[in-house]
Amino acid sequence: MGRLRVGLLFGGRSVEHEVSLASATSILRALDPTRYDVVLVAIGHDGRWHLGAPPLLPEAAVRGEEVNLPGTHGLVAVSGRALGSVGQLDVVLPIVHGRGGEDGSLQGLLELAEVPYVGSGVLGSALQMDKEVSKRVLAAAGLPVVPWVLLRKAEIEADAAAAARRALAELALPVFAKPANGGSSVGTSRVSQESGLAGALLEAARYDTKVLVETAIDAREIEVAVLGNDRLEASVPGEIRTGHAFYDYEAKYVDEDTQLLVPAPIDEELARRLRELAIRATRVLEGAGLARVDFLVERGTDRIYLNELNSLPGFTEVSMYPRLWEASGLPYPALLDRLIDLALERHRVRAGLGTVYRRS
Repeated sequence: MGRLRVGLLFGGRSVEHEVSLASATSILRALDPTRYDVVLVAIGHDGRWHLGAPPLLPEAAVRGEEVNLPGTHGLVAVSGRALGSVGQLDVVLPIVHGRGGEDGSLQGLLELAEVPYVGSGVLGSALQMDKEVSKRVLAAAGLPVVPWVLLRKAEIEADAAAAARRALAELALPVFAKPANGGSSVGTSRVSQESGLAGALLEAARYDTKVLVETAIDAREIEVAVLGNDRLEASVPGEIRTGHAFYDYEAKYVDEDTQLLVPAPIDEELARRLRELAIRATRVLEGAGLARVDFLVERGTDRIYLNELNSLPGFTEVSMYPRLWEASGLPYPALLDRLIDLALERHRVRAGLGTVYRRS
């Protein structure tokens, strides 16, 4: 069997563009060149798609030839012009974080192109991306979530102070204000005084039309990696410790003092409960391929709250998702192999579904 032609898709129009480039660079270095023929497909800040190939690095590919993405039956245009062709791809490995990459829109395009791809489908991606909808679905399934209030951008911009009062009528300080659809904690603020909430709401509303206000739990931040399609596996848990007020963008990508403890220093029973909840939550939110499940474990009580799920988590070699699987016995290159196999498996199953009505 020849090498698989893998489209490594990265970049995007979201605030996590640079994070995506870092993930793609690590993935490119780890993919086995004897097994994979890698094609770099970069999405610029302007939304246009560009073509590159090793040894060109992902950062340079953003300035490459503008292209269209082909499907099995012709071209699916992804930009206004047809200046080139990616060629037939066996599988796409999308590592486009945030809006336009994790929200189901990219997955819908790949479905229409009939190209196998790594990760959750349209519904699963959209559910996991929208923190407010995911909370509603998780709560309806009986899973523990942090109390929250939803505010709309129009309400906030009309009268931020009134919107803040409405949230605090239901929640006690301190609280977090965050965009419902976002990542890397961009636009997220921790608020301890009532006077600071209106400004935090306006900041969050810069990035989304929906804003969540959540109770700030005094908790340890624990994460579990999930892998699989119908049969899901959970990694050992890991813990994040930071000197910041919370795990914000600076703590994630700039502060060298942030600690990722893998495995987390917790007892076996708590670890078992977290792994079980991670699998349940991934099923409830229609996850496939991979997901990173983020928990809050309340200090003093060990009460567990589901914070959020990430369908396309950060994927550098030092990111939490690969590190959790490394500690669970699956090294980074083998993890990528497994994700590609899962993408192909899921595509085969879906391709085998009936599309023509037959009378019995």
